Amino acid sequence: MTSAILILTLAILLRIFANPFANVFQKKLTIQGLSPLFVNFLTYFILGAICLVFTLQLDWSNITADYWVYSIIMGLLGALGNLFLVKALQAGDLSVLGPINAYKAVISMIIGIFLLQEIPGIWGLIGVALIIAGSYFVLNTTEEGFTWQLFKRKEIQFRIWAMILTATEAIIGKKVILVSSYIHSFFSWCWFGTLFSLLLFLWNRESLSDSMRKIEPKLIGIFSGLILCIGITQFSTTFIFKQMPVGYALSLFQLSVLVNIFLGYRIFQEQDIYKKLIGGVIMIMGSVLIILF
Repeated sequence: MTSAILILTLAILLRIFANPFANVFQKKLTIQGLSPLFVNFLTYFILGAICLVFTLQLDWSNITADYWVYSIIMGLLGALGNLFLVKALQAGDLSVLGPINAYKAVISMIIGIFLLQEIPGIWGLIGVALIIAGSYFVLNTTEEGFTWQLFKRKEIQFRIWAMILTATEAIIGKKVILVSSYIHSFFSWCWFGTLFSLLLFLWNRESLSDSMRKIEPKLIGIFSGLILCIGITQFSTTFIFKQMPVGYALSLFQLSVLVNIFLGYRIFQEQDIYKKLIGGVIMIMGSVLIILF
């Protein structure tokens, strides 16, 4: 039991730190002029190619049609969600866009009630409420403040769409895990994400060869860091979903908000660090309630 708890804790910590660093790499690449569609596709493609190497080592004999149906839906939602996320990071502040993701736990918890029969307890609901309350302090640092005007900004709209799509993707991903395993789920996430992100890239009529030529030697290290962080993020996520309800897991992931705020301040010189930290601490209080109860 102790060993299982340690492994789960390690997976949560990896997820908390890997995701914000992935956001940094995504923002850096788009600042350098690379298309969000291209960044999205190439990330999926390389991870999918790596998974192909290990395909034969998995047992596929008990895989049902449900696995493929859920995997296709998960791949489409994931590709769209990650695309909107990269577009949001291209234009917005990391220290603001990260905390908006707090609402993802609420969306997934509501969806999880109907699709997974995961009923939250009172302390879980209080924890989620604190996470949302903490986001008020962060979003109030924007020019518009915590008002409806804030949600008219393109980067905020992109981030909300990314949140809704990836929250739904998380629920479907749990369904994939339930009919197979977390490793099978990770593989299909990479493969179908590659397929749908390529279709989105081609639908936008962007040139793959022109995009490849924009990858200067100095960007290879950033791309490598992005692929590593996305791989760790998604693999640890699927493992955690195997162990606990999706709504609670996504609430725990909000602990990464402090990492987002710190990286936004240190790397991109984003302002109002103290107000954002106060909001982040309130979010963590909510996460602690979820962990303890």
